[in-house]
Formats: sequence, structure tokens, C-alpha cells
Amino acid sequence: MRNMTKKIGLTILSVIFIAVLLLILWDRDHWRDYKIVTRDDYTIERDSYGVPLIIGETDEAVAYGIAIAQAEDDFETLQQILIGVKRKAGAVSGRKGAQVDYLSYLLRTREVAHARYSDQLSPKTRAYIEAFADGLNAFAKQNPERVIRKDVFPVSGEDVAAGFVLTSPLFFGLDDVIGSLVKNETPAGTPLPLKGGSNAFAIAPSRSTDGMTRLVSNSHQPWEGPVAWYELRVESGEGWRFYGANFPGAPFPLMGHNDFLGWTNTVNRPDLKDVYRLILSRDKKKYKFGDEWIALEKQAIWLRVRWGPFTLPVRKILYRSVHGPVILNKQGGFAVRYPNMDSVRQVEQYLKLTQTRNWREWRDVMAMQAIPATNFIYADNVGNIALLYNAALPMRDPAYDWWEILPGDDPKALWHDLIPSERVPLLLNPAAGYIINANNTPFLATDEDDNLKPQDYTDIIGIEPYTTNRILRALDLFATDNATSPERLREIKYDKTYDKQAVITRLIMGAMALPMEGDLAEPVALLRQWDFTQDGAGKADALAGCLAQSLRLPGYQVIPPPDYRPLLLDCADQLRTQFGRLDVPLGEMLRLRRGNIDVPVTGGTDVLRAILWEKDTDGKWRANFGDSFIMFVTWDADGKVVESKTAQPFGTNVQDETTPHYNDQAVMFANEELKDTGFVTRVPLYERP
Repeated sequence: MRNMTKKIGLTILSVIFIAVLLLILWDRDHWRDYKIVTRDDYTIERDSYGVPLIIGETDEAVAYGIAIAQAEDDFETLQQILIGVKRKAGAVSGRKGAQVDYLSYLLRTREVAHARYSDQLSPKTRAYIEAFADGLNAFAKQNPERVIRKDVFPVSGEDVAAGFVLTSPLFFGLDDVIGSLVKNETPAGTPLPLKGGSNAFAIAPSRSTDGMTRLVSNSHQPWEGPVAWYELRVESGEGWRFYGANFPGAPFPLMGHNDFLGWTNTVNRPDLKDVYRLILSRDKKKYKFGDEWIALEKQAIWLRVRWGPFTLPVRKILYRSVHGPVILNKQGGFAVRYPNMDSVRQVEQYLKLTQTRNWREWRDVMAMQAIPATNFIYADNVGNIALLYNAALPMRDPAYDWWEILPGDDPKALWHDLIPSERVPLLLNPAAGYIINANNTPFLATDEDDNLKPQDYTDIIGIEPYTTNRILRALDLFATDNATSPERLREIKYDKTYDKQAVITRLIMGAMALPMEGDLAEPVALLRQWDFTQDGAGKADALAGCLAQSLRLPGYQVIPPPDYRPLLLDCADQLRTQFGRLDVPLGEMLRLRRGNIDVPVTGGTDVLRAILWEKDTDGKWRANFGDSFIMFVTWDADGKVVESKTAQPFGTNVQDETTPHYNDQAVMFANEELKDTGFVTRVPLYERP
């Protein structure tokens, strides 16, 4: 009997050992055999701030060089993007990464890239992104000690395209909708809540005191990670010359300027996603559509999820209907539909945009409607300025409430086409001579008489009606004069004041109205002394700035105000804990920190000088979001670029603390200064003898 028990025990241990061994071997990471492509037709030069100038004999040579430059400066973040594209995020980051993999499977990102790669992308564009992939593969093979996961390589052109398929819907909030459904919640019937923001200004010669055209880019992004701006300059022997910024993994600049024109972007909030409630059969294998019962498409997938030293296989079932991806939860079955679900054409559109040379070319490329969202603010060397409310808006039947859950069994509720590009709101050359956007409705951009009229777009469903403090404040500042000097434009961009009519201001005023009693007496009394400006001069700036950040989402989403009392008491507690008092200067609490740099910075939530923060280990506030890539570009009356200046919060290299480019722009950025890009003084390759 004892021998039998011993044998059973040994058998169990053997099974456990084999299971553990299989789990270890199941997701073994190893190099795939591939040959690298090396090139000698490109160079990378860096300016005194480390910003790369990638020079190539051809556009493809430039693409290869961009990959090398990005990898030199931030290979870790770049790999995190590729790991998600290759659906290995769960194996690297565990449960959180598996959510990315699940989304990729659900949206069929790699399948779309494979199916559409050849028929939607031109041979020129395919050659370009394949050269970019070649650069990534070469860098990985030549720097194996920096590779996070070997089997991510080699990367292909299809992988680069799949990255756009995965990330594009995130900019209009598809991940929020899917996240709600996965958590057994019904998505709220409201427009996308804006979590950040951006500012953009375009000034025509008629508005400028010196007769010049100006474009100001002031994007608000995180300062680190996959959507932090990477600054670069490119120049090709084929005539391509551009200065701007992109995100890790993007093979070309996403915004900036060339010799002839430029543009910048601000996030808009069009309703581009629709949720349909399905009528399911009892066994949940079919759904009703019109008079038919149609079988749900079904696919089993295995997610790789890291758990300690092991990578566990997790089985998931994916569903799909004629509408799009389907999620079954405790509330029922829901299908999701959004524009450009089966498209990789945004890759083509972005690349072509950088090589346009006049308004007509640029407008024709934008008519592709492949980039599903984000406002484009434009200026060029002949004085044109424009705001394009770029959105791939579905052509919807007004008989339905598209903000709410739609009937999945009604074929009439299923849209197929987009609003034609010529019907998308476009403001071109207003008489006032200036255009502003700060994540607000497109019907508020310049002088009142020149604004687009909502009644002219009643056939379009999904345009957001909201405003921000930044647009109200900017319009008020522009209304004080009829001509704008370069100095005045700089003052407006760095303004730190709250407009009394802004939603977020009214929310803060709600906290001011709390009774001055008990533990609220001191913070309410100080808050009532606030001058509605975050310049660091007032005694209440830190307290008000803390409260403003706490009220950021209610302010953007226009939802009922929260309970002010706990928010105000929490802010008061943070200041007392750190300094022992409430009236601490803002710059002593709010810091720009990186490496050996620790300097004060001023600004705040939803002001034109946008600065957001997170609590650091010592209790102070570390600025980490808001004003990021800032660009000022100017064309003179002869159509020449005469100014091109930029600033970034940190430096070009975001990994290597030993290089000065890790933080060499930090003090300049905190002091609201700009650096010269060198674009004006360099003679283009194609103009040299």
C-alpha cells in the first residue's frame, strides 16, 4: 500500500514537472533566423540638442534612417509598440498587456493589414514602410542586449501598417466603449470624454503686424511612452524636406511643416462609434437581422499571459456580426461599428501629406478620409489658413438616436458610407485672419461673423458641441486687437488665465461657494482669494491648480459636478503635508523633473499653458502631461520659411540618462523658451549645385 502511495505521489510530481516544463517551453523566446538589410545611402546628423536630421538619397533611405534614429533614442518604447502589434504584450506585461492583445484580435488588426496591404497601399508607400521595417530589424540584430523579446523580430511592412490599424481607433475612444462592454457595462450615450487637449493657431498675413503667415502647434500629450512626441527632420534627394514630430513606431512625421506648408492637430470628439444591441437566439449562436436569423461568426483564440515566471495560455472566444466585432456580456450581445474598420490607407495619407506643396494638393490628400479623426489646422507660404474638422463621419439616418444604443435587428440602422469629404466642416481664410482650435466645436474658431454655422451642417450627425476654457480665453485675447504681433502671439500661447464662463471655472467657483466652517474654513477662504490665473504669483494658485486637475474630467465631459468637499480637503492635505501650509507658491509644489533637473513650472489644467501632473514620491507634483511638442513656423511675404522654432519638455533621448539629450531642453521648456530648428539656414539637397 505504501509503495502504491509512493508511486502515485511520484506520478503526480512528474505530471507537475512536465506541466511546468511545458509552460516554460510553450512561450520560449528565441531569435527567428533572418538576414538584415544594411544601407549606405543615408546619414543621421544631430543638432546641438540631439534632434536627428535624417538625410537619404531616396525617400526609402530616409525611412530606414528614421527607424535607426528612433531606435537609438527610445528603443524600449518602440519595442513596446511592436510587441502589441505582434500580440505578445500579454507574454511581456501580463494581464494588462493581454488586454492589448485581445483588442488586436477583436479588431482583426493584423488580418486587415494582411488583406489590404497590397490593394490599398501604393508600391511607393509599401517600399517606404518596408525600408523602415528593415531599419528596425537591423538595429535589433546589431543590438541584441537591448531587445526585450527576440521573436518580435523580424518586423515587416505589414506589421507597420497593422500598428496604424490598432492605434487609429483609440484616438476617437473605441477602447473606452469596448472596455465598458467587457466589464459588463452599457456604454454611456455621450460623446467621447476628452482626457487631454491641444492648442493650435494659424495667423494670416492680413492679421499679422508684419504681414507674415504663422502656424503654432501646441499639442498636449504625455511626456513619456508610446504617444509622446519624437522630434525629427528629414531630407531626401527626391525633394522631400520636412520638420516635425511623430510617435514611436510611426515611419514618418505626423505633423509639422515643409518649405511650402504646415499643419498641426488637436484631438476632436466626433461620434464615430456605434453600439448595437443584438437580439440573440436562446443558445446565443444566432442573432436576428431583419427577418433572418444569422449565425454569429465565432473564433477561438489563445492569449499568452505572463504570470510570474510562466506564460499561461488563456482561451477566449471572439464573435462578429454584420455590424462588426461583438461582445457578449451579462447585459446581452452588443456589436460595435466604426469607420475604416478594414482600412490601412491612413499610412498612405500621412506619407502623402508630408510631400504636398500647396493647398490644393493638401486638400486632395485629406479628401481620402483615411485618417479617421483629429482636427487639422493648416497654413502655407501664400497666406492660406484653414481648420478642417477631419472626421470619417458615417452617413446616418436621422430617425435614430445615434448617441444611444441602436437596434441591432434593424437593417436601416446599419450605415455603410461616409459623409463626403466636401461636406466635412472646413473653415478657409476667414476675414478676421486667424483661426484657433483648442479641442472645441468647429463652430467656434475665429471672429463670430466668420465662424462656420451649425445650421449649414444639419445633415451631419456626430459633431461635438463642446467648448473649453482654452478656446474661450484665446478668442477673448484675440478680440483685444486687430493685428497680432509675434510677441503677442507668444503671450497668448503661454497664457495661464481661466475664463469666467468656462465649465471648469464654474466648477471651481462651486467649490468657492462651500461654507467656510470646520475643516473647510481655511481652504475655502484661501480659494476665494484666487485670481483665476495659474502664473504662480497668487497665494491660492497651488490650491486652485490641484482642484482644477481634480475637476478636469467633469469639466471636459460636461457631467454633473462632483462632491467638492473631499476634493478640496484632499488638495489641502497634500499642501499641508508637503509644506505645512496652504499658501505655498505654485512653482515650489509643481516641478519639472528629469534626471538631475528639478525646476519650477507654472500653468495648469485647461489653460493655454497646459501643465498636468502626478504626485511624486516626495509628495510634490511632477509635471508629466500637457504642453509637449511646441512649434512656431513663419513664412514671409515672399513665401520663404523665415522662422522655425520648437520646444520639448525633456530631450530627444528618453532612455539614456548619461547623454545630455536626456533632459537638455527641460529648463528652456520650463522658462517658456524656444530653440531654433536650423530648417531655415540649411539649403535643401535638391537645390544644391
